[in-house]
Amino acid sequence: MILGQNREQLRRMYVDAWRKQQAGEPVSPLEAMIAEVVAMHPEYHALLNRGNNALDKDFLPEQGESNPFMHMGMHIAIREQLSTDRPTGIVDAIRALLARVQDAHEVEHKVMECLGQSLWEAQRAGRAPDEAAYLRCVQGLARR
Repeated sequence: MILGQNREQLRRMYVDAWRKQQAGEPVSPLEAMIAEVVAMHPEYHALLNRGNNALDKDFLPEQGESNPFMHMGMHIAIREQLSTDRPTGIVDAIRALLARVQDAHEVEHKVMECLGQSLWEAQRAGRAPDEAAYLRCVQGLARR
């Protein structure tokens, strides 16, 4: 459902899910997950409350900006990985990390470091992400 959408459509999902949750309107399971991730990030609330005006902003790393939609999307990707145990073993690795860190949000942020590195390397090499290397990275976090 998500992969076939363009940037504006993806961002609109965040804006709409957050608006619906704030208004007490019914939400789909995906919208509930999005709203939960947004709720964990009050620093993004003002942006999402701008509605359609939040859809076209470019976030430029060279200007010290990070992309809140990318950040929240990585939270969702990690949660999807947990729901499917893909790559195989990710559930055990994240559970082990959670046992050490004991804060689920912080754990997701730590796992994002591995996920971001994996995605960057794949993009740079023009290939699919190396799931085994990603899993090893997360396992390594749990052992630190």
